[in-house]
Amino acid sequence: MITIIAAVARNRAIGFENKLIYWLPNDLKRFKALTTGHTIVMGLNTYKSLPKGALPNRRNCVLTRSTKELPGCECFASWDEFLITCKPDEDIYIIGGASIYRQFIDKADRLCLTEVDDTPSEADTFFPDYSEGWRIDKKEAHPKDERHAFNYAFVDYVRV
Repeated sequence: MITIIAAVARNRAIGFENKLIYWLPNDLKRFKALTTGHTIVMGLNTYKSLPKGALPNRRNCVLTRSTKELPGCECFASWDEFLITCKPDEDIYIIGGASIYRQFIDKADRLCLTEVDDTPSEADTFFPDYSEGWRIDKKEAHPKDERHAFNYAFVDYVRV
């Protein structure tokens, strides 16, 4: 199964200057719970944005034209090159960035989004439009609190 995972604002903003817009501890916990033990796929800029490099307890795969080796990661020049290394039952999570999301949203079976009830004043990176072709499978709403500045919801979509 191919799943795209992201935190998105009302206007689909996901980042600014190669950093996540939102710091949501519960979103980070959910990300870890969903992706641990599975394969994650990212672009080079997303890899570079990770504070400690490759994420532990996951198969880290980077789609890049660069021939440079990245510690703790497998690098692939294309999706097809990556896909031939996967097992048929392998759970794959696409974790960004925007160009990777755009390239592979049509290949995904599921979206696991954290929808943040906010429109940020500064954003330069956006998630692709998912208003058509998907239906909500599960939604869990959360109010803002002392650790989360905005209302948010964990929303899982499946392809229609």
